[in-house]
Amino acid sequence: MRSVVVDKIASVTQACALSHEVRISPNIVCEEGNLIVVEVLNNKSSYNTLELTSGRMAKVSRGDVVVGALGHRRALFGYSGHIPASLKPGDVIQMLNIGGVLGICDSANPEKGKPFDCRVLGAVLTFPYLGERIGVPARAGFKALDYGAAVDARGVPVVALAGTCMEAGKTAAAAAIIARMRHRGLTVDAFKATGVSLRRDILAFEDAGARRTMIFTDLGVVTTTEKNGPALTRTMLSEMAAGTPDAIVFELGDGLLGAYGVEAILLDPAIKGSLTAVALSANDPVAAWGGVKLLREKFGIEPCVVTGPATDNQVGVQIIREQMGVEAFNAISNPADLGDHVISRLGIAKAREPRSAAE
Repeated sequence: MRSVVVDKIASVTQACALSHEVRISPNIVCEEGNLIVVEVLNNKSSYNTLELTSGRMAKVSRGDVVVGALGHRRALFGYSGHIPASLKPGDVIQMLNIGGVLGICDSANPEKGKPFDCRVLGAVLTFPYLGERIGVPARAGFKALDYGAAVDARGVPVVALAGTCMEAGKTAAAAAIIARMRHRGLTVDAFKATGVSLRRDILAFEDAGARRTMIFTDLGVVTTTEKNGPALTRTMLSEMAAGTPDAIVFELGDGLLGAYGVEAILLDPAIKGSLTAVALSANDPVAAWGGVKLLREKFGIEPCVVTGPATDNQVGVQIIREQMGVEAFNAISNPADLGDHVISRLGIAKAREPRSAAE
């Protein structure tokens, strides 16, 4: 065991409240969520930042000593990688996302370039036993996930944001809906149910007016899967509902067809029974058509609205309305209309009367 001064502490470690001087061990347990310290070995001109526990984005440079967490990733527009079977100080691994997830990169998107290579220094230790110098491996999350968790939405209206793939505008749409709900006098809680650890999206929900937010990392999960996705969603829905908000909004990261557990969540009868409205974000009209078809035929869900880049102009909006029979609004150019439409589907009597977007 030795002390190391670190330069940057990734947001995936949020729950551990680490200082910039940490104790590390050469004995590394290769499990998802275990925190490790690495030294960055190269510079990058793009995709070269790290989200800190403060939420700020910091540029990463060669020589930086960083705390992150072991995890895997299977991203369509980013890096894909896995947790190694074993690690020791001196081994080289890669930074798989800007939230500080670390593993062995298997595939890289050309637009992102090669990932940061990182030399392993050791595993972060915490000291939970008062008065004793017995260190245990530090792990991401405020508490462990209960895979058998039930869901109790307590009658609170629930809005889910699903997308056709990554970068389809789900977060922007969720934020627009949250903001409009707040403008109309509603208390909103929000969470992100699937994806790879990164707090940026729930910070956007807070900026839009969400009273309380959560992300799956809070439950010790770095990357969601079909195995943990439903339990995560049931747990966070119940926790949010316990605070008796007027509405709950949550985002399903990645797409309807992906590796992060969205399908398993939407097929879970208890979760599906808790949903009041589902909004679909799509990149183009063909994606919108396929997404609507999937929701209807595979999941038995009728989307209440389509948004995303497919609605960037009136042409896309008209195609969706006419050919799919679903309302469509753009979250950037018509956020108030999008929010008002969703609110109208929730039947919340206490919502103030809609006002124009300029008000």
